[in-house]
Amino acid sequence: MLENPRSPRVRAVAKLTKRSARTETGLFLLEGPQAVREALTYRPEAIVELFATPTGWEKHHDIRSAAAAAGVDVEYVTEYVLNAMADTVTPQGLVAVVRQTPTSVDEVFASSPRLVAICEEVRDPGNLGTIIRAADAAGADAVVLTGRTVDPYNPKVVRATTGSLFHLPVSVGGELAHVVERAHDAGLRILAADVKGDDLLAARAEGVLAESTAWLFGNEARGLEDAALELADRVLKLPIFGRAESLNLATAASVCLYESAFAQRAEARG
Repeated sequence: MLENPRSPRVRAVAKLTKRSARTETGLFLLEGPQAVREALTYRPEAIVELFATPTGWEKHHDIRSAAAAAGVDVEYVTEYVLNAMADTVTPQGLVAVVRQTPTSVDEVFASSPRLVAICEEVRDPGNLGTIIRAADAAGADAVVLTGRTVDPYNPKVVRATTGSLFHLPVSVGGELAHVVERAHDAGLRILAADVKGDDLLAARAEGVLAESTAWLFGNEARGLEDAALELADRVLKLPIFGRAESLNLATAASVCLYESAFAQRAEARG
């Protein structure tokens, strides 16, 4: 059992809360039973180390079974050690070190996707994590991160995805113009979500949302730059029916992705 919270091994795990350490090692930190459960179910080969307190390990029979089936060994640690490793105040007895598995832009669009989320300059970890989760829930085929979008392996992003990071391909570090070019080559229409756009309800009535689509979402404060908007086939905005000044980026992205998912499935049912 690991008992010293200041040991080099514990410090190496704790450093993964920093982007520099994640970049250098190609690893990231996973905290809590839900995230560990999803990793064991969908990407067990990516798990490098799994740590648990005896109490935390005993509490989750399904995680113990999944780890055994995947051949992933657990190392027991004290509560003090687990707290020293984790980014959160309450990691709930489980922490894992996981290998990053980003997908290339070419791989994303070679798979003939029908629905993709492109995030350009999304800076808030909670927003990005929620967009990844919403894309997963809406049945999107991938999420592509461009520009200076926050690192998807940031602990706050990982927590906000609630495991969806392991369910669909996530591409990192693409240049927007190249991503748009590859999307067009794959037959996708680029729809930019921005307050400068046309009403989304009009596009819905025209049948635009039923087409294979890559939604483009921008920065929380500034939206999309003019150069980014010019790359889109169409710019759309969500109508505001009440007195709210605007919608949070992640909320707006969720609505847009679901609008496309509804339209595409309705068309498929014919």
